[in-house]
Amino acid sequence: MLITSKKLEHKEWPRESLDEIFYIPDDNENVNMDNVMKGIAYIMREHQFDIIVALDDYDVERVAHIREEFRIPGMGQTTARHFRDKLAMRIQAKDSGLLVPPFTDVFNNKTVATYISQVPAPWVLKPRSAASAVGIKKIQTADQLWYILDTLGDKRFQYVLEQFVPGDVFHVDALINNDKVLFSRVHQYMNTPMEVAHEGGVFRSHTLTYGSEDEKALQAMNVEVLKTFGLRRGASHTEFIKAHADGKFYFLETSARVGGANIVEMVEASSGINLWAEWAKIEVFQDNYKLPKINKDYSGIIVSLAKQQFPDTSAYSDPEICWRMNMENHAGLIVKSKKLERVKDLLNQYASRFYTDFFAKAPIRDVPTN
Repeated sequence: MLITSKKLEHKEWPRESLDEIFYIPDDNENVNMDNVMKGIAYIMREHQFDIIVALDDYDVERVAHIREEFRIPGMGQTTARHFRDKLAMRIQAKDSGLLVPPFTDVFNNKTVATYISQVPAPWVLKPRSAASAVGIKKIQTADQLWYILDTLGDKRFQYVLEQFVPGDVFHVDALINNDKVLFSRVHQYMNTPMEVAHEGGVFRSHTLTYGSEDEKALQAMNVEVLKTFGLRRGASHTEFIKAHADGKFYFLETSARVGGANIVEMVEASSGINLWAEWAKIEVFQDNYKLPKINKDYSGIIVSLAKQQFPDTSAYSDPEICWRMNMENHAGLIVKSKKLERVKDLLNQYASRFYTDFFAKAPIRDVPTN
């Protein structure tokens, strides 16, 4: 059974795999959880739910709440905080010995004043429970910070302040079962998500060199993060930054879901592993789950907002192209090769062409109210 937003009613759900679909009315991404709980309680008069899964970042805490209320096994609200609350995850990472950029909560004025006197600008003010780069504000001066904090009013406590660390950003996409990372693949963003969201740009990411020192270090850090944070079963998308200043890896954030921006398709192109499908099998088979054979090709993705409603990518005809985006006002391609350099070369070529052929820029989204 699928429970989703009414506005997503006509999306391409795998209806052949669904017995029933229930729609939740929402208003500007607000969800009335009291009504959701009553609706689930009504459904449960006739149906017994054994597993409930959050398909989206914003649903991780909501689903944890539902599990707690109806005593359904799986991640509860305390653990879910580690995968949704950017303040909670930074505290947890720091307490476990992982490197994190210097950060602070913004509850107390004296705490903030002490922090900005000790940690040089620029800083980034991040919504604690938003996804991706939504709502992040880069701040250059103390006056600018105090002004923004003041304008946030009674929503101020929902933010965390962190030093902006220039560097290269990586993501590790993984499958976990019984506290063990069964599969993971390391990738590097060619443009950071923050650059794409705030400065306008074309999104690109590619597989990292297998067996490289960076890949091994990130694999190990990802295992430590997921063990420390308590993800027993499911899929995860975790981000790290390699600081230009010292060459060290710092933890940025993690999640208890697959990566967005069609990262699933990029992972499948290089590995043959579909994270959605394997996550479903893990939930169903649990102790009896068997991971399929893993391929070791290289892949990369490029995605851009498009000025055309239905952009035509047929002029891009290299044999390495294995996937084309089919989404209004978006253009995107995934390429696959035995050689990483070929993947990177194609992504660089396509980036310059995308800016001419398709590129459009949209206003930065603000934080949805939960």
